[in-house]
Amino acid sequence: MFNMARWGALILAYLFLALALVGVILPGLPTVPFLLLSAWFAAKGSQRLHRWLYSHPHFGKLLIDWEQRGAISRSSKVMAVILIFIAWVIMYLQISNLWVFAGMTLLLIGVIAFLLTRPEPD
Repeated sequence: MFNMARWGALILAYLFLALALVGVILPGLPTVPFLLLSAWFAAKGSQRLHRWLYSHPHFGKLLIDWEQRGAISRSSKVMAVILIFIAWVIMYLQISNLWVFAGMTLLLIGVIAFLLTRPEPD
């Protein structure tokens, strides 16, 4: 029987996995958020893909650390903060509306605060 929700979840799982893999190679494109989305959709669409993600030598550790402790590695935090700072500088140079810039600055500060308050894996 054709289950539209399952197929939709499976397609999204593979889409986000592809974006995560591109993020491994391309600086500036995040890997972990796309990997987390892929794992979430895989759990709904394909137990086989979900098991593969969690047993993967590199991706599995990231997923398990996040699932068990909400942990983010120090290197991921450093990279994220550097990329957020670069994005902030670009916004500073491009956005002329002070209110939009101030709002985006507060949003980015909130994201940095969230990242830095997450525990680090053992």
